Amino acid sequence: MGRSQETFNKKEVRNKKEKKRKDKEKKRLIRKDGEKGGLDDMIAYVDENGMITSTPPDPSRKKEFKLEDIEISIPKSDPNEVIDPIRKGTVTFFNVSKGFGFIRDLETQESVFVHANNLLEEIKEGNLVNFEVEMGQKGPTALQVKLFKEVKEVKAPIEPKEPKEPIA
Repeated sequence: MGRSQETFNKKEVRNKKEKKRKDKEKKRLIRKDGEKGGLDDMIAYVDENGMITSTPPDPSRKKEFKLEDIEISIPKSDPNEVIDPIRKGTVTFFNVSKGFGFIRDLETQESVFVHANNLLEEIKEGNLVNFEVEMGQKGPTALQVKLFKEVKEVKAPIEPKEPKEPIA
């Protein structure tokens, strides 16, 4: 007797196709019979914590809110707060040949671009500088950059005491 022409792999592929066809037919019959609840099964609710649930909210736990109290965007800064236009920062990178660099603002810790055209004095990496910030095309840009010099209290010079006349 001869061997069967059908290999194990061919049998597996045929069985998978048959199973897939039967599953598809079952799903079609379920849809046709309308066993699904339709719209009711698709509704989802959001609870007070922002989590999606399938149960409707309890009306007895309803809270009233004023429309004015709801903030959707970032809270606005305090209008009474005066921001100093002159900032202080450290030069983190400066390429003299290319003519640009970056300053790390000491207050906000953000990186500010600086161009050689906006320098009042020569700067290098690690210098402490004063500068003004303006929004450029790609972000904050430093203007009027100069080295930071601490203001030291000037004491009145001590006048030398006149030597007393020697006693002779």
